[in-house]
Amino acid sequence: MTSKFTEIAIDCADPVGLARFWCAVLGYEVRAEEGDGEYVSIGSPAVPEGRKRPGPVPPTLAFARVPEGKTGKNRLHIDVNPTDCDQEAEVARLLTLGARPADVGQTGEESWVILADPEGNEFCVLSTRCP
Repeated sequence: MTSKFTEIAIDCADPVGLARFWCAVLGYEVRAEEGDGEYVSIGSPAVPEGRKRPGPVPPTLAFARVPEGKTGKNRLHIDVNPTDCDQEAEVARLLTLGARPADVGQTGEESWVILADPEGNEFCVLSTRCP
C-alpha cells in the first residue's frame, strides 16, 4: 500500500485572496470554499476529482484561515516552472500579480529566483529543473 501526494495545506490570514493569487500563478480554479472564506481549495481544471483517478496528479492547494501570522522562513515551499516563457518573464508576471522578492540568504549564484506570495510565503521560480 502507498499514499498519493494530493494536497498542500497553507495556513494564512486571507484564504480567498491567497487562493486568487495562486489561481493566477498556476492557472488553477477554485474547487471548494467553506465557512464564508475560512477555507478555500484550488486545483487544476485539467484534472478530474476522484479517489480512483490513476497516476500522479498536480496537487491541490488548500488555504485555511489561522489567527497567527507567519514568523519565519518556510520549512517547506512551492517551486514553479514557467510553461510558456523564460524565467525572467515569469518572474516579472508574478511580481505584477502581487509576489515580491524574498531574501532567505541566497548567494546570487542560484539558478532559481526566490519570491514571496502576498502573505510572505517563499516560493522559487526555477529555470533549469523541469519535471
